[in-house]
Amino acid sequence: MASRVWQHPYVNIFKHVRVDEWKKSSKEGEVTTYMDKTLKCSVFRIRGSVPASNYILLPKTSTQSLGLTGRYFYLLFRPSPTKHFVVHLDIAAEEGQVIRVSFSNLFKEFKSTATWLQFPFVCGAAKGSVYESTAKTARHGLVGPAPSTVRWTCLMLDLQYVLSIYLNRRHSHLKTVKLCANMSVKNMFTSDLVLDPGVSFSEARQAGLASSLGTGPMPREMCFPVSKGSSWHDLYDYIRFPSDGTKMPFDSIQKGLPSPVPGCAPAERSPVREMSRSVNISKPVQDRVSLIQQITTPKLHPRPRTALVTSRVPELGVVTSGLNIQDAPQDDWRCHGDPLDGGQGSTVLRADDRGVHVYAHTEVAICNHREASEDSEVEEIVCTAVSRPITLPSAKDSKKQKLHPDPILRLSRIIGFGGATMKCAVWTKSGLAVVYPCHAIIVSMEISSGHQRFFIGHTDEVSALTFNGNSTVLASAQTGGQSVVRVWNYLKGICLALFKTHAHSLSSLSFSYSGGVLCGVGKDSHNKTMVVVWNTQHATKGEVSVIAKAHTDVDIQTLKIAFFDDTRMVSCGRDNVRLWRVRSGALRSCPVNLGDYHALDFTDVAFEEGHSADCDPEDRTLFASSRSGHILEIDYSSVQIKNVRRLLPAQQLHVQRREKQTFSTGPGIAVNSISVSSAFCATGSEDGFLRLWPLDFSTVFLEAEHEGPVCFVSVSDDGLLVMAATSSGNLGYLDVSSRGYSTLMRSHMDSVLGFSVDGIRRRITTASRDRTVRVWDMDSMQQLYDFVSEDTPCSVAFHPSLQVFSCGSSSGLVRVFDIASAKLLAEHKQHRGEVVGLAFSPDGEFMYSAGSLGALALYVSSRVDYHVLRVLGNVVARGTAGAPDALTVSSDSRCLALVGPSEFTVTIMDARSLDELLRVDVSILDVESTSLDSALKVCFSPASTGHLLVTTSANKILWIDANSGRLLREVSEVHKNQCSSLAVSEDGRFLLTAGHNAVKVWDYSMQLDVNSQLFIGHSQPIRQVSFSPDQMAVISVGDAIFFWDFLAHPLETGADGRSPPQAASVSPPTPAPKGHSEPEVSGMHSNGMPRRTAPIPSSPAPCFNISTTDRLGQEALDHLSLCEEDTDEVLPSPLPLPFPSTGPSHPHHPTSGSSHPHHPTSGSFLKVTEMVGGGDTSAPLKASLKRAVDNDNLEAEEPMRPDCYKHFTPRFKTSTLDQSAEPPQMGEASLSLKAVIGYNGNGRGNMIWNPDTGLFAYSCGCVVVVEDLHTGSQRHWLGHTEEISSLAVTNDAQTVASAAGGSGDSTSLICIWCVQDGSCRNTISYHRGAVQALAFSRDDLFFLTVGDFSDPEVALWSTRTYQLLSRVAVSDPLHDVAFSPSAASQLACVGSQGIYFCTTHTLGLEVELKLQHVCVPEEVGDVVLTALCYNANSVLFTGTNSGHVCVWDCETRRCFMTWEADQGEIGVLLCRRNRLLTGSNTRRLRLWDVAAVQRMRPGDEAFCIEDRGALVLLEHEMTLDGAVVAATFDDVMDMGIVGTTAGTLWYINWGTNTSIRLISGHKTKVNDVVFSPDESHFATCGEDGSVRVWSAPSNELVVQFQVLNQSCGCASWSPVLRPSKGGQCVAGGYSDGSLRIFHLATSEMELKLHPHSVAVTAMHYSSKGQVILSAGRDGLIAVSSPVTGVTVRMISDHKGAIITTIQCVKKQYKEYGLEGNEMWLAASADRRVSVWAADWMKDKCELLDWLTFPAPATPEESDSLPPSLAAFSPMDPGLVVYTGYGVERELCFYSLDKKQVMKKIALSHWAICLTLSSKAHLIAMGSKERVLKLIKSSSGRFQDFIHHSDSLQTCRFSPSGELLFTVAYNEILLWEVHGL
Repeated sequence: MASRVWQHPYVNIFKHVRVDEWKKSSKEGEVTTYMDKTLKCSVFRIRGSVPASNYILLPKTSTQSLGLTGRYFYLLFRPSPTKHFVVHLDIAAEEGQVIRVSFSNLFKEFKSTATWLQFPFVCGAAKGSVYESTAKTARHGLVGPAPSTVRWTCLMLDLQYVLSIYLNRRHSHLKTVKLCANMSVKNMFTSDLVLDPGVSFSEARQAGLASSLGTGPMPREMCFPVSKGSSWHDLYDYIRFPSDGTKMPFDSIQKGLPSPVPGCAPAERSPVREMSRSVNISKPVQDRVSLIQQITTPKLHPRPRTALVTSRVPELGVVTSGLNIQDAPQDDWRCHGDPLDGGQGSTVLRADDRGVHVYAHTEVAICNHREASEDSEVEEIVCTAVSRPITLPSAKDSKKQKLHPDPILRLSRIIGFGGATMKCAVWTKSGLAVVYPCHAIIVSMEISSGHQRFFIGHTDEVSALTFNGNSTVLASAQTGGQSVVRVWNYLKGICLALFKTHAHSLSSLSFSYSGGVLCGVGKDSHNKTMVVVWNTQHATKGEVSVIAKAHTDVDIQTLKIAFFDDTRMVSCGRDNVRLWRVRSGALRSCPVNLGDYHALDFTDVAFEEGHSADCDPEDRTLFASSRSGHILEIDYSSVQIKNVRRLLPAQQLHVQRREKQTFSTGPGIAVNSISVSSAFCATGSEDGFLRLWPLDFSTVFLEAEHEGPVCFVSVSDDGLLVMAATSSGNLGYLDVSSRGYSTLMRSHMDSVLGFSVDGIRRRITTASRDRTVRVWDMDSMQQLYDFVSEDTPCSVAFHPSLQVFSCGSSSGLVRVFDIASAKLLAEHKQHRGEVVGLAFSPDGEFMYSAGSLGALALYVSSRVDYHVLRVLGNVVARGTAGAPDALTVSSDSRCLALVGPSEFTVTIMDARSLDELLRVDVSILDVESTSLDSALKVCFSPASTGHLLVTTSANKILWIDANSGRLLREVSEVHKNQCSSLAVSEDGRFLLTAGHNAVKVWDYSMQLDVNSQLFIGHSQPIRQVSFSPDQMAVISVGDAIFFWDFLAHPLETGADGRSPPQAASVSPPTPAPKGHSEPEVSGMHSNGMPRRTAPIPSSPAPCFNISTTDRLGQEALDHLSLCEEDTDEVLPSPLPLPFPSTGPSHPHHPTSGSSHPHHPTSGSFLKVTEMVGGGDTSAPLKASLKRAVDNDNLEAEEPMRPDCYKHFTPRFKTSTLDQSAEPPQMGEASLSLKAVIGYNGNGRGNMIWNPDTGLFAYSCGCVVVVEDLHTGSQRHWLGHTEEISSLAVTNDAQTVASAAGGSGDSTSLICIWCVQDGSCRNTISYHRGAVQALAFSRDDLFFLTVGDFSDPEVALWSTRTYQLLSRVAVSDPLHDVAFSPSAASQLACVGSQGIYFCTTHTLGLEVELKLQHVCVPEEVGDVVLTALCYNANSVLFTGTNSGHVCVWDCETRRCFMTWEADQGEIGVLLCRRNRLLTGSNTRRLRLWDVAAVQRMRPGDEAFCIEDRGALVLLEHEMTLDGAVVAATFDDVMDMGIVGTTAGTLWYINWGTNTSIRLISGHKTKVNDVVFSPDESHFATCGEDGSVRVWSAPSNELVVQFQVLNQSCGCASWSPVLRPSKGGQCVAGGYSDGSLRIFHLATSEMELKLHPHSVAVTAMHYSSKGQVILSAGRDGLIAVSSPVTGVTVRMISDHKGAIITTIQCVKKQYKEYGLEGNEMWLAASADRRVSVWAADWMKDKCELLDWLTFPAPATPEESDSLPPSLAAFSPMDPGLVVYTGYGVERELCFYSLDKKQVMKKIALSHWAICLTLSSKAHLIAMGSKERVLKLIKSSSGRFQDFIHHSDSLQTCRFSPSGELLFTVAYNEILLWEVHGL
């Protein structure tokens, strides 16, 4: 703050630097002083033909800084008439970057990069001059040489505004100013005040201007003289930037309309409203300003408007957001590009300013796609002479809506290498990483994990890299005309300094070992070679100065500084090897006498490594390589050649062995690079070989052959690794010890033209100008396949499901390749020109190609030869502007869109026939435009919106209704250049565009204040950009392949809470009327919270009589009663609600509180009613079994759940356990749990593994699974009834604790298990909510439990008696707990408010737990501690929700170190010795070396917390399939097991850097499970769109078929083996109405059918597999052929009701009077069952019977009714078993022969799923009350099993009846059936 005080109110820059003395400033060229007659004072004149050679520079060198913090920069100057001038300002931003702002009348247009802004300057002319009077007609002459009558000008630049608006940077200070010819300059100054040169001091006092208001008059020493009676504005020009007379964003600096100072107050102060003052401006000036506006301002939508005519232009002030706009006149105009369709009025602010209008909506903020200055505290509406509404949103982030998260993209990976050169890569000191350029980006890649870091800042391709000796400072140079050098802090990745000395072509850099000297080779302005040596000792402070430089005519290819002397260098080039030395500020060189080798072309030099104590440091050998194959050994001290060797081609040794071919001509093999270590020398040669030689070059002891010439080699510092780069774009390294070669990166040799992604296999294929098509793995970045073409491939497209891609080329050929076999499947020549578009329909049935000469072709992709179905000519717009994605297909595969037949029209076609559906002319949409607008690219948004997006040549995006062609919305000025590609996310929330070198992400609805975010990195124009199929990433291609992490997951709700757009949702959401709430969806309130009560599928009112006799009620359920039809039925009574139990509901013990006695000897029975004769069925049951629910007590308001993924959140369930259900006694169970499939990824810390004993346990639902890792056998600990949240194991691995939440209002349950026999030794029921964490002390004497957010309490228990010893309640939620390994009495907890250090104090038999709360230091930020772990040295590590790791000293209880370990929340921390493991919700698992942490522990002296990330080392990193929730490792952290939220348990081996799936399961709901006919496999399908096939004996996952963005609702197994087809198939029915058949032998999709337009709810193969029967939610049943895919029959008898069941059986039904061999049935939700007889070979299908079951009136909540279920009896297919909603809960047995219900079995619950066994008359059914009931249909005997934690939705017997599958949500249990 003190440094700014002296700069107020202004700083006279010339006086500050004493420019006359030229000590703090410098001049070059023709710089003189003269007496100006107009100003009557001495001024500087800068003249010269080349502006860059004639200038004034302040301060003296570019490495120094002026340090001027004033916001406004004032320049008093006059451009030289008929000449050009240039001004450069270097401005430092608070982010550490230096931005150059240049303005000149040389510039024709505005240009910008990440570090450079160039503004054209429009010179004014004297009043009444010819130039001014003719300005209106001279449209082309606005930017150019200054007119002859140019006047003195006062230029004011708002530096803060320029950096904020154009680069989103915060202004810090002005660093340097460079004034270049041709101009005259009086002075410069900076100030925080807006100063008006036209106002005198007296006028300022009268107007009330004061510096306290941020305004004032011009200081006297800066004023221009004005004679009495004259006006300042008549004599001089006043130019403000941003101007009041041009459009926004401002793209030129020019004279605007003068405005008074009161309206121009700084943005950080509220401006004062004052009366406008008039300034008379002549008509020519007004015409000139109006002309500039006409050229630079886009038009509004056509609307009739009366022009405002005025004789004068008033000065306009700033209108604040606090302005009362109600007084302004109303108008019906709306904001250009606003998403509103109209109908909402706008308030129009008008002023007498020649047609200036500012529109402010009364409800919706006016959109502007640029950010305002961050220092602004008021919303400004800038009144400028433009023809569209403009506003500047408030700078306060809390007041304006932005696109969130910010940033929404993060550069993750780049596939690419080189650019300007392939001879540029460096090792780090440790040899663990390689740094190399990829065009304009510098990449640091770890060789073990492939993890990349990026250094971004260069604006052109990087041509040179160099490290200092310890790899802490990196220097880089870029090629081209802007050959700047950047110096980086390598560890932090920040730029320390930026400077420019060479004119262009900077090709070589070399750092001294100490890092204090840097030298570079480039070209000067005369194209001569220039060598420059810089002093970089103070580069960390941003100061770099030139030590010496020299100009030479010799060629220099490479220059290196000697590592033993910073002042000595050596260079080589064509015909020379030279030694250089810096002495006394001069750089001198001496050539090596080459003798006979003077004509060689030298390529590289290297010093001999090592040093002997008795030798002089200069007594070394210098090696020089050449293109002729010669390697010279030069004595450095004597400058003489010691030895010469030559690399020659291998000779012919055998007749059968062909001589090795080389890549060069001549007798020698060119040696392109040489690198020397202390033990050997490495060479890279033109024949493609990397060779390792001993230092005497006696023989080659190791070589590696490459695909192309090796152009660069480098040996690591330890001499164990040798890096090699080839001219074909490959980068790899040779491990000398293991003799293994690893490829780090491959890349295209030219720009990438297009790409396509295979989302199933995570592969990407790219087409490049280098005439190759390559297939890459998206995760490892490794190249998998390379297809070389004779012509240039232009566009590529992956088949949506097969391993097939198509490629279109410049010759018009379209080729289709099979990747697996690397074969060409088809080749078509339907185009004469270039193929500009190639696409598959999303369903994979068709392929389309478009040519540059207008042709469009349709192919049938379901045929092997890709048969051409139709070809149309003159349909596509001619030219290659649409490449590579000129075609777009809608997501429902119904429509195809393209630009054509002309560039002014867009056509939408039927995707199956290419019939034209709609044609839109985009050129007529803007009638006010002076030029015709043409379409460039088209893109369909998701089918739900019905939008087609079109980019135009006028830099707009148009939203068009795909059905009507109506224009819905348009956005202008999308990019600075034309938009080259666009894409929409699948959820319709985000829009992606590419323009020139930048990528933008937009809010699709365009309803925010800041709708987009811009990202740079490409150095060449981007050709294509798209979302990845999983919507987790963004891919852009151009110079290289960029992978960006997309941080806003498409499935999540947007940051602003808006839902994805639906059809025609182009208007903003209208708030609901008062008193009306939004409807509930899927059991959720409108605010996203679950409903407190779930709908119960019970009989509605009126209620029937209820028997109160407990004995009779029990009798009805517990014994067999055979009744005649006229026998009175015995009514069951409702069971009483049991009391809350303090112990577990153990499966072998009845629940306490049961009101009836238990009879273990007699067993349990259901009521069975035999139906005799053909009369009516028995009288209905008079009551339903129903639980009493007490709703009288109102619950208190629940505490808020923390926003932290580490905190356990039980999966939301609407089901509750029926406490009356009793499991069978031990030894009497008819089912035994055989296997549990899956892992509960929703738990936290719910997996344990002990590497010493081999104990491995995890939880799935409410079951603890103990698995033998060697055999795969499982044991199951059953005791919980709710979802298990956490597990813990004692240090001796003999006891395990498991915790699960309580049901209803009951407390949670903790079970203590004995590992040896699996018995439950004890139970604890204490915490009211769920249990967040468990932990045993080091000596296993104490056991600690922590409650969740609803009960944040720490409880300490004795492990001997498991009695409560002590408890402490805290106010904030706790997330994790751990005991200290070094002190048994110490432990710690972390939570939302910090860390709690805990100690246990034992006083006799009493134990006291004491907590000390310590907050997180302010330096760490506002974070939540989420995880913790101890090391063995009293050091505690904690993780935060921001990704930081904090290190605490347990003795002082202070945080002494922190570093950023991840970008997301850290949920798992594990420390073993000096290695720390972190796991986060970014799916990353990282291993850190934290050995240096112990040395950083502070002493007693004070210390400061700072980022010490450089002290820890990231050893390994892996990316898993979900957020990490559990981890355990061995003592040395080499191997371990990790659990993720995806339901996967991974085996991790850091030694081999491998990961293996141990346990996998479904993350989302499982909808169906089916057995194969031979029971060797089974298949499951789920909401995630996957069909998974498992092996039955081992229960291991065999193959997974994934369909993105779909849900698989049912599955069916092919009934017979088909040897001709190679094996069995599994079919799945999906939510889009399609059926997909997967072939197991090939693991591919065999066929896709689309018989339904709605979701498929049921399906089944016919008994012989001839057809597939499927049903949709609309009740239509389709009969389709699994061979041809043709739908042969549609059955609509159930139309309007959801089909819940389809079953087919083999049955001869001659007794029914029909012929055939198969029966099938369908059951629908309206309680109807149809039974059919079919003979599919004869195409016969007849209705056999139609069953309708009665039910009471349907309740309002009909969605909660139980489904209608039906099945054929396996024992007698003529018997149909049915259950569903009705008067009674019962099973009905219907005889098809007798046409009547033969028997009924009463049920205690509504059935949700049903399956019948093929033996023993067994029936299994599941209920919403989580009860699995096994029933013997012949006797009614039953048993209940309650091992699921949610309602059962699926159960299925195996074909043999020996196994049973049951499913509750994603819990899959496999039972062994013993009989009942």
